[in-house]
Amino acid sequence: MNLPENLKYTNEHEWIKIDGDFAYIGITDYAQKELGDIVFIEVETEGDDLAKGDTFGTIEAVKTVSDLFMPLNGEIVEVNAKLEESPEVVNSDPYGDGWMVKTTIGNTDDLKELLSAEDYAKLIS
Repeated sequence: MNLPENLKYTNEHEWIKIDGDFAYIGITDYAQKELGDIVFIEVETEGDDLAKGDTFGTIEAVKTVSDLFMPLNGEIVEVNAKLEESPEVVNSDPYGDGWMVKTTIGNTDDLKELLSAEDYAKLIS
């Protein structure tokens, strides 16, 4: 299982990469394997201020549809346009080109509640 040490994780299987005043969010390698072949990603929250725990979109795989949850308070400032045409990128590169949204960091205290790679590995084992 691929779990980059430089990322933070949630109990809902999202990852967070901090980049200055912004955070990139996607789903973990574990989550994409559990979902199977991803066929559609819908994010209609660009420009919205969302609270931690809010749904920012949905991900559809051959066998299921799942909500995507905000791991922190922030504004969705960008949606990964590549995923509109090629949602399967999430399967092949979940921590790289498969990122889903870029957000502001509304409250840095939210970051303290995220899981390390080690803690997330314990969660999924």
